[in-house]
Amino acid sequence: MKFDDLDEKMRIYETSQDRCVLPDMYIVARIDGRSFTRLTKETHKFEAPFDEKFRDLMVETVKHLMNCGFNVIYGYTESDEISLLLHPNENLFGRKTRKYISILASEASAKFSASLGSVAAFDCRLSELPNRNLVEDYFRWRNEDAHRNALNAHCYWRLRQDGFTMNEATSKIEGMSIANKNELLFQYGVNFNNLPAWQKRGIGLYWKDLKKEGFNPKTDEHVLINRRTLYINMELPMRDEYNKFIHDLVDKY
Repeated sequence: MKFDDLDEKMRIYETSQDRCVLPDMYIVARIDGRSFTRLTKETHKFEAPFDEKFRDLMVETVKHLMNCGFNVIYGYTESDEISLLLHPNENLFGRKTRKYISILASEASAKFSASLGSVAAFDCRLSELPNRNLVEDYFRWRNEDAHRNALNAHCYWRLRQDGFTMNEATSKIEGMSIANKNELLFQYGVNFNNLPAWQKRGIGLYWKDLKKEGFNPKTDEHVLINRRTLYINMELPMRDEYNKFIHDLVDKY
């Protein structure tokens, strides 16, 4: 059999399950760390419940993903996960889902591993959202998840530091109301409202056009030029204000 005939025959098996995201659908990729509990608590022992070095590794990974060839208009990270909103007109690889999933997961894994100096892996899934309201709801969902996880994490680790076992700490906060969790922290001298915003709301990255001074050698004068810059926001709003923030961001595109 000639190579061209064999190539055509075998590629059918590779592409038979290919599917593409329909036009006019918003694409959000969620990229999660795989087995990161072991990586961060046993292999590298980052500070619990939050570690600034780990935070910075995640931010650098988001920055890489927003510059690796896809047209990403918003990146969001909380804990060991990343969410990316692609431009509505993104058409790279013909919007093939297998390409987006495999490339984004591998790019995240490679960047984080190289920065950490140790092997780390991410998986990826796609949400295909038909309208802007669902885009707002998606990021509101992850923002609320960050808040819930931060409250639980601070309660859990305060109890662990106080001598509670893993099971005892988990059982104590299970089913506890938000008010009671805040009261528990207050008993340890922690006001949850005063903790850093990035721990409670996550971190957003998006593009901004900033004015910067440049020099025009032809006219021999200093001029202001627009430069597209990736902005890191560690003071994201919450609840309805965050919905409006996402609405305004998407509205630009």
